[in-house]
Amino acid sequence: MPTVAFHTLGCKVNQYETEGIWQKFKAEGYERVDFDHHSDVYVINTCTVTNTGDKKSRQIIRRAVRKNPEGVVCVTGCYAQTSPGEIMEIPGVDIVVGTQDRGKMISYIEEHKEHRQPINGVSNIMKNRVFEEMDVPAFTDRTRANLKIQEGCNNFCTFCIIPWSRGLLRSRDPQNVLEQAQQLVDSGYKELVLTGIHTAGYGEDMKDYNFAKLLRELETKVVGLKRIRISSIEASQITDEVIDVLDKSEKIVRHLHIPLQSGSDTVLERMRRKYSSSFYKEKVDKIKKALPGLAITSDVIVGFPGETEEEFNETVDFIKEIGYSELHVFPYSKRTGTPAARMDNQVEDEVKNDRVQKLIELSNQQAKEYASLYEGDILEVIPEENFDGDGNLLIGYSDNYLKVKFEGSSDLIGKIVRVKLTKAGYPYNEGTFVRVMDEPMINQKIEMTS
Repeated sequence: MPTVAFHTLGCKVNQYETEGIWQKFKAEGYERVDFDHHSDVYVINTCTVTNTGDKKSRQIIRRAVRKNPEGVVCVTGCYAQTSPGEIMEIPGVDIVVGTQDRGKMISYIEEHKEHRQPINGVSNIMKNRVFEEMDVPAFTDRTRANLKIQEGCNNFCTFCIIPWSRGLLRSRDPQNVLEQAQQLVDSGYKELVLTGIHTAGYGEDMKDYNFAKLLRELETKVVGLKRIRISSIEASQITDEVIDVLDKSEKIVRHLHIPLQSGSDTVLERMRRKYSSSFYKEKVDKIKKALPGLAITSDVIVGFPGETEEEFNETVDFIKEIGYSELHVFPYSKRTGTPAARMDNQVEDEVKNDRVQKLIELSNQQAKEYASLYEGDILEVIPEENFDGDGNLLIGYSDNYLKVKFEGSSDLIGKIVRVKLTKAGYPYNEGTFVRVMDEPMINQKIEMTS
């Protein structure tokens, strides 16, 4: 039986696609082995969001070549899409496929075995207008499933290479989304995370269908689905219709990730983000009214070219005004090929790191403040794994994205359980197990005493 090993760098979309590629290999009779093992085929799914992503990708490619010089090394993903030539120059690379045509990978491998010539299967992504279907009936991680609903982005922010690696926005056929969702729920997943490159831009390329309609149909048509999580939504995508759906939904969780990037209007303009801070605030206020207690997380880039002390302080003040439950803070890093990398007034690393620290402290403080609102409350949590390998301690996320650790047995992993939050903190909150949802009380007693 031929073997295949995978290594995934980067985002949730990449993780989803690796699983999709694995399904294709599985159908051809391959056995999956660990990446550190000797394998017949190595597939490296690369990331290119920063120059560091490229560098890491190259290191992993070389690692695979060293592991088995006779093996077929296949490179795919975003870095492969933007720089196939660079990858083909690495000795030992046999096949390069970008962020489309992944279905051809196996036939390329067969072709390569015959001719022993490297194959560059990367084509122009900007010409592609169709979502590439990849079936993922199950994941290696058993607690929540990513469901990819769209591909590409039309925004062209000045710091971002992604439209060049992923192409323009393309939505997955709604029927296929619903079928895939049902398949995942039937495999035992309680929570689906809707994911994509510009997730809530879903439907912008369709006539009579949009993101709000998709959310409604997932809620009403997928039998047995308990939780829907939206991986990310732009302020501009929070339409009144979307707010209405969130307001009425029983399944969409009380957590939204709304990227900010900067709280300064002048920086937002240089970034070519399509909103002002006041527009962003207006949307957040509206959504908080519809969903009291909503956890809002966000991304912020500090030290964007030309960012003055004053502009940074505008961001700090704005973050305080919104009150997030957690921030992902990134120092701006030059991405070759983007307009921002060529801008004057690049901020010095020392200043960047200093600003990152300030925002991380602010984020920790806001996270604790948000969590403390739920002290003493009973929350619904899906335990994901044992905490630090301790068989009696579990850790998982509540519907409003609080990370909770509590005592409980491993058979609770992947179930929805009720947990009382006893002590708020960050990054972990402490809780005590109350009961399992959706199971008859008689089983509860057995579980609690066992």
